[in-house]
Amino acid sequence: MPNYSLPITLVFGPFDPTGSDGLPADAVTCAALGGHALATLTAITTQDSAKTETVHPCSGEQIDDQARCVLEDMPVQSIKVGALSSTEAVSAVAQIAADYSQVPLVLHLGLQELDSEEEPEEDEVEDLVGATIELLVPQAHVVVVEAKRLAHWITEDVLEAAGQTAGPQALQAIGAAWVLVTGSQQRPGHLVNILVGPANEIVSWPWQSPPERVRDAGGLVATALAAFLAQGLSVPEAAKKACAHAELALAQSFQPGMGQRIARRVPLQQSSNESAGLS
Repeated sequence: MPNYSLPITLVFGPFDPTGSDGLPADAVTCAALGGHALATLTAITTQDSAKTETVHPCSGEQIDDQARCVLEDMPVQSIKVGALSSTEAVSAVAQIAADYSQVPLVLHLGLQELDSEEEPEEDEVEDLVGATIELLVPQAHVVVVEAKRLAHWITEDVLEAAGQTAGPQALQAIGAAWVLVTGSQQRPGHLVNILVGPANEIVSWPWQSPPERVRDAGGLVATALAAFLAQGLSVPEAAKKACAHAELALAQSFQPGMGQRIARRVPLQQSSNESAGLS
């Protein structure tokens, strides 16, 4: 049998049983773009398409063991970090990232679901966000964050240690090399995705607002970006292709249950060359 080689991305994230987010969804995205995903489980969620009932986080030791087992076996060309549910998980992922600093890391600063059957305390959320910003942002090759979330953090002084009032520059001051801000409003009714680079280069692309009640727009962009980086593309090239892929997948989202819509991660009307990132 021929020994074909595929670009490999290691994904850290929860197991979402609906397949709309987390490891199952990210594995499909990597495959659709011509790569292969390795997975390190950070939590198991009990949920449907409408809401999350419980989050059962993995211990830091479990996360460390899972990741190192595959990292020592297979060559990994990129790493994507999704939702983390505890400061212990953040610490474990940060240590692995430090030990494999030569591998580009894409960090999605999305919604972090905590280990709680009740509404989480504000201090818990702040501690988790603070740990992520302190330990993972400085190691990120690319940070992907939604514009509304970043603006909220600036307003609430979550990034005050950076000494910057502009969101992307604040994350860069903390240590991120590149920052991709999705869904930034350029003017009423017109959204753009903005990529800011280490030499103050700024690139933007028009962004079609995702349908209402859709799951994981930013996470989809981050996973696609990591998959393209694994193929050897530059960050601007990978970001542009990732945004285009995500926009198409979100436009073709569907609603299989009573809750949120799910992106079609293998979208129609896409040539085989585009799917492999070769166009």
